[in-house]
Amino acid sequence: MQYNQLKPAPGARKKAKRLGMGPGSGTGKTSGRGQKGQYARSNGKGPGFEGGQMPLIRRVPKRGFHNPFRVEFAVINVSTLNDLQGVDEVTAELLHERGLVRKSAKRVKVLGDGELTRAVKVRVQAVSGSARSKIEAAGGSVEIV
Repeated sequence: MQYNQLKPAPGARKKAKRLGMGPGSGTGKTSGRGQKGQYARSNGKGPGFEGGQMPLIRRVPKRGFHNPFRVEFAVINVSTLNDLQGVDEVTAELLHERGLVRKSAKRVKVLGDGELTRAVKVRVQAVSGSARSKIEAAGGSVEIV
């Protein structure tokens, strides 16, 4: 058997029920919802409805605060920059390619954990004070983009 010969078992895939397609279709007019009543409405039994019992989302106590303006940073340490051999300029794109930072990370911040023994030019979105001093002490430079 080969991949191009695979197909689902007979009867495993059914055609979608086409609702509201006119009186001759068998599911026209009321689209299989009967007439009037709670379940004929667009939100007749919506998500979270528990038959009149107080829904879970309303029973559970609410705590804390979610800041909608929070800015997420992917962090990387100075010691990791030291391990990037043969690289003179470190950018967020380079870190993505090397697999050190996720693709979904919009911003990268360099933190000061570890030592740096060579000059590196760093172009990222944020740098901590200790990381900046270690990079510049090693003869490198920092550019915030």
